[in-house]
Parts: sequence; structure tokens; C-alpha cells
Amino acid sequence: MRYLMLAIMLTAAVAGPAQPTAAQNIDLSTVPGRDTVQLTIYNAEDLTLVRETRHLTFKPGANVLQFSWANTLIDPTSVEIRFLDRPDELTVLDTRFPHDRPEVLYWNVQSEFAGEARVEITYFTSGITWQADYTAIASEDDAAAHLEGYVTVTNNSGEDYENAQIRLVVGEINLVEQIDELARRGVIRKEDRDTPDVRRRVVTDMVGRAEAMMESAPAPRQIVKEGLSEYFIFTIEGRETVPHQWSKRLRSFDATDVSLRTVYRYRPQEYGDKLVRLYLFRNDADAGLGNAPLPDGTVRLFRRKAESSLSYLTQQDIRYIPIGDEIELVLGEDPEVVFELVKQRVFRSNIWLQVHGLDVLRRADEPGLEIDPRSHVVGWDTHALYEQRIRNYTDRPIEVEVRRSFPGDVVFRSELNASRHDVRTVQYTTTVEPGETASLPYEVVTKEGRNAEQQRVAIEEIEPAQAP
Repeated sequence: MRYLMLAIMLTAAVAGPAQPTAAQNIDLSTVPGRDTVQLTIYNAEDLTLVRETRHLTFKPGANVLQFSWANTLIDPTSVEIRFLDRPDELTVLDTRFPHDRPEVLYWNVQSEFAGEARVEITYFTSGITWQADYTAIASEDDAAAHLEGYVTVTNNSGEDYENAQIRLVVGEINLVEQIDELARRGVIRKEDRDTPDVRRRVVTDMVGRAEAMMESAPAPRQIVKEGLSEYFIFTIEGRETVPHQWSKRLRSFDATDVSLRTVYRYRPQEYGDKLVRLYLFRNDADAGLGNAPLPDGTVRLFRRKAESSLSYLTQQDIRYIPIGDEIELVLGEDPEVVFELVKQRVFRSNIWLQVHGLDVLRRADEPGLEIDPRSHVVGWDTHALYEQRIRNYTDRPIEVEVRRSFPGDVVFRSELNASRHDVRTVQYTTTVEPGETASLPYEVVTKEGRNAEQQRVAIEEIEPAQAP
């Protein structure tokens, strides 16, 4: 440790016949190094909860402990001490922050015994962050992948941490929601909601709840769900030394034979006006994962070749992946799969006319109707006929998913067994065999003017003989 100092000033006091009869300050000794240190890093708030334990030697009577945070980002208001051994015989009488010695505090500890005791010192510090990344290697047949997870911890806190157990707060955490709930219950004052003390308190409570769940059910990892928040504590195996101004890349997991699925998707809102290829795998036990959610990070994707070499495919950032959710890796367009969307025909029907100055509506196709020159069109249906053609030049069947949104009041007519993804979006799937071409015709009827009633898409399934 270069910056964090902890010393004990021992004051002998009368404690019985075998003790000196006069009290006096007799020595100042350096406290032994940390027995253990644990870092719980919460990236979103730039807060790390540090727990360190030490064995200290006490003498009967008053003992003064000195704690210094010079040249570090330790928050002095968060420093606390707890006695893990013989807590009934050790008492903190007071905590002092001397004016003549900045960045130092003293604990006055009253001891009822002579000997060693284990103490725990906790505090918050800033400047320690972590970032996840993944390496995925797809098999030659695209059926499985080898997935490795890593975490890079960067320490700019001003303090060296040796032999540290490193834990990461992973997930979606809505601090605003939790703080609002405390304010609503009157636990905190509304005017204090945005203060650092309140945010530290919420983080401390959050870590405490996650730890309690870990202790009650250590396996599998327990996930805390509170309103809009879902988080858990991920522990990196082993212990690591992370000096100040260093970064260390640590392995977080290693999963072999992760089940992989290849799909082709046409989703203009997400991938642009093109058919893209994706690798999909689910964070669950069936895929060889599912032990814990996966944190935000960067995935570097490779594919194994027959000659035991690797080809680089893509690099992609992923968001937090809860257990059971799917991970999507976009590979871009496949030159062996050709996708065409051809507009074949456009026409109008169900045209309504209104005579100028009169509240009279007539259909333009009404038998025997003479068009009044004072009339103008107030409603119509626009029919657009499309054909999607997908040519598969690969040596295996491909699965194609189409999802497309339509503005306005729309009827989607086809024999594609389509369904609605949402009120404006239609989706359907098909399989194209190797060397084959799939033709997927459909009709889009858009109701315009007075014909339009609501902003939504309706699906009309038709028989193959009726297909446009």
C-alpha cells in the first residue's frame, strides 16, 4: 500500500494487578497489512464498496486507530469500522477528524481485553471501473460456438489493492426509482434525493440485499428484481492484485458447445433495406449458458475453418442479457443469399366523391353514376402488389424472418401465415432449401382519406388460389 495508512496508537490503562499502575502513551505501531480485501464495483455511479479485514492487537483501555486517505479518491464520510471478533469487548467511543491533520481520522476504541481481534473497515472509493468483453468462435457448421467472457478492471483510485476479491454489480439498476421510493416512504427528505450520501446509501442497501440472497441461496446466482431494476453481484473467481493506474483483464467464464442458430432477417427499421444474416444464441441452460445474466460488453466473433484456422467475422456491442434472453450477432449481408423486393402493380378502388358545397358522398364505381364536375375525391383504397424473391445459393436450408411496418390504416393480404408483431408491424417466416428460390407474394391495401378509420395493420389470410 502506497497511500492508505492504518496505524494504532496504544494507550496502556489500569486493568488489574498485572497491569501498569500509571496510564501513559507508550507506543505507536504500524498495523499489519490487510488479511483480505474485497472490491464491489458499481460502474453506473462510479462507486466501489471496499471491505478489508485486518488482525489488530489491542491493549486494555483506550486504543487510538488512525486512518488516512491521502492522495486517494476514498470518501472519508463513508469510512466505517466493525469488530468481527469479540465485539462485546471492543467499543468505538468516538470518531475524530483533526483540523491540524487533513485527510486523517482517529477512532477511539475502548478494549476490555489484551490480544488480537479481527476488524473490518469499509468505505466507498471512486476511480475503479470495469468493462466486459467476449470472444465467440463459431464452429465450421455454424451449429455451436465457444464463448469466453472477460472483464477488464481499471484502477485510478489512488490506492493499490493486493490479493483482492473482485465483484461486479451487473444489470439494469434504476437508482432514481429506488430513491423516489425512499422519499415517498419518508425515509429520506425530498430535498436530499440527489445528494451523494443518499446515492451511496441506496447502493449500500442494494449490495446488501444482493449479498443476503447470495448467502441464503449461493447457487445458482441470485438476481434481485425491484420494480424497473434487475441486478446481481458477479464474483470473479480467485484473487487479483490491481495496482493504482493499472488495468487487468480477467476471465469471467468459459462456455464450450453453446448452441447456435443462424437466421436471415429483413427488418428495415433495424437493419436497413437489406436481408442480413445473424447468429443467435440464448442465455439459458439448453444453450450451455444461463448461470447468470451477461453484462454489457463487446463481442468479437470468429468462425473456425476446416484447416483449423480462424476467420474474423464481426465485432458488436451487446446490452445486458438477462437469463433466458436471446443474444443477436449481426453478420451483415450474405453474398450467397439474394433478396429482391419487387413492386408489381398499383391501383385504386373504393373511391368516394363529394359534391362541392353539398354533404353528398357517392362511390365513383356506383352503376349509372354521372360524375359531377364539382365533385372531388375524399376517400380511396390504394392497392400495392409485391413479390419477395429469396434465392439460396448455400449448401444448407436457411431460415428467413421478415418483419415490416406499414403506416396508416392497412390491410395485409397474403397466404404467408403472417402475424402482427405490434399494431403497425407484420411478421412471417419461411424456409428456403439449398439451391432453391422462394417467391413470397403479398398485397398491401392502404385506406386513404375518409376510408381510413384507425392507425393499424389488419391481416387477411387468403387461399393460395386467391393469391395476388
